Amino acid sequence: MSEPTANPNEQTSEPVFVSRGGLKLHKALIELPFDPSGMLCGDFGCSTGGFTDCLLQHGAARVHSIDTAYGEFAWKLRTDDRVVVHERSNALHLDPPAEVVEAGGIDLAVIDLGWTRQDRALAAAARWLKPGGHIISLVKPHYEAEKDELGEGGVLDPERAQEIAERVRDALPSMGYTVLGWVKSPVLGGAVRKKRKKKGKGNPEWLVLVRSAWSIRNRQG
Repeated sequence: MSEPTANPNEQTSEPVFVSRGGLKLHKALIELPFDPSGMLCGDFGCSTGGFTDCLLQHGAARVHSIDTAYGEFAWKLRTDDRVVVHERSNALHLDPPAEVVEAGGIDLAVIDLGWTRQDRALAAAARWLKPGGHIISLVKPHYEAEKDELGEGGVLDPERAQEIAERVRDALPSMGYTVLGWVKSPVLGGAVRKKRKKKGKGNPEWLVLVRSAWSIRNRQG
């Protein structure tokens, strides 16, 4: 199996997405590089749909978009025939639907989950993957940090944030994930306690591309 390549139809002007999350994933797809063209994908923690929008603009064939919220997902995506919306659904516990099972799993999972560490997020997404499938996950150091590592309002010192993110990345191989790429997000993330977050402040985040040793074949049931 060949490694993913850059999208040959890459846009020269900055694209527009339904949320800034699309900018994060767009940078990763270009710089890693990874081309989701024609792929069956899953968006774990879709919220408004920035990642889903980005995948579609990069040629994904179909996206299953999952979130616990209701009514947040952008209308233009909700009415797109290529999108299957799973609202009021916990991405950590939702089983793959029949369409995904019959396809042998999804090709690519993208993850942007709040309040969730990578070990749990990756394991949940891997249950949907076809053997040899890939995951691109947004690593949020403020959710990976120990309590004594957090600064005021949950904002981390940039050097500490990078140290925590790299600690997470370096632990992934021991969990069954081969790290294929690592990109810093162009947009700052939030803080643990958003009400205390100062304007213009936030935590740096990174996107990691992995190939999973785990797949839909390993799920129970």
